[in-house]
Amino acid sequence: MSGNLLASETSPYLLQHKDNPVHWRPWGTEALNAAKAANKPLLVSIGYSSCHWCHVMAHESFEDEETAALINDLYVPVKIDREERPDIDAWLQNAMVVTGERGGWPLTAFLTPQGEPFWAGTYFPKADAQGRPAFKTVLSQIAQRYREKPEATQPNIDHIKQISDRAWNQDHSDKVDPILVEQVSIATAQRFDIFFGGMTGIPKFPTIPSVALLWRAYLRTGTPQFAQIVMTSLDAMSRGGIYDHIGGGFSRYAVDERWIIPHFEKMLYDNAQFVEILTLVWQASHNPIFRNRVEETVAWLFREMLVEDSCFAAGLDADSEGEEGKYYVWTEAEIDADLVGTLIPRFKQVYGVTAEGNYNGRNILHRYIPFTDLTEADE
Repeated sequence: MSGNLLASETSPYLLQHKDNPVHWRPWGTEALNAAKAANKPLLVSIGYSSCHWCHVMAHESFEDEETAALINDLYVPVKIDREERPDIDAWLQNAMVVTGERGGWPLTAFLTPQGEPFWAGTYFPKADAQGRPAFKTVLSQIAQRYREKPEATQPNIDHIKQISDRAWNQDHSDKVDPILVEQVSIATAQRFDIFFGGMTGIPKFPTIPSVALLWRAYLRTGTPQFAQIVMTSLDAMSRGGIYDHIGGGFSRYAVDERWIIPHFEKMLYDNAQFVEILTLVWQASHNPIFRNRVEETVAWLFREMLVEDSCFAAGLDADSEGEEGKYYVWTEAEIDADLVGTLIPRFKQVYGVTAEGNYNGRNILHRYIPFTDLTEADE
């Protein structure tokens, strides 16, 4: 059976791909049986409906007739919504990290017909770009290697399985060695940016579980360095463009070390973690900006993310009107037109608004002036 088989699915993400020329199948026994019957490797693509780079790769490659024909000829292609199957996503994300790639979405994994992952990556461009090979090149080379030397994939298969088995079979009891906890806390602290907070490296993710780990280490030990790292990180994120200073809520990550230029996608789980850690730290520090961010983010969640008064949407797309971040950026002229009176100069000073902008001629708002220089009225 051939053709795209996603039309009967219920996932919004899978339905976004039902008209692709790629012969997508949902994950399951039928897909594995088809791969075995054809003796072709599986191409497993995992994403979710609000993922910007998933959209980019879909437009560049999965909607492209030539790329689709290559996929259909060489592979049994499978589409997975990571919000429907977080178990499969976690398994293949782990496989990707084991093979030396950094995790993320879209996830592009290659599996044997028996369902054993042997290599994985994330986004691949249509043509060679920024050190990443073209997707068609990746497709052709992996298929050729698997066809000509299938045994060459076995070391990767064995290594991935060994690491995965070790992770699943480790002791998950509640007993944790206190010395190990201290060692992990110190090692985590050493990876943080002492100037702008957060883990070093670009892109820069909030990694709130790591921030929370250091906050608990401070409460447990009283070591001021742990508290300083947490305060610096949360302060920088609360001031940066990663926070939506108009509507509330935090974006998924920033592309610069100072948190000014975000990847504009907003995720429910990120913001839930922000609300929790900011509340905990505010209770001890009484920093008003942390309280403000909690109140504004909760208001945003109930205003924009609540679905039919019953549950919350998992995320908001980074794109609007076909452009990444368009909803969140402003020209100086738009600011001048929308504000009145004496507020305009102060607003532009506080939020770093300029005629040149900081993002393709537009402005991503961020708190240019430290909070200590602001009055309650300014905030």
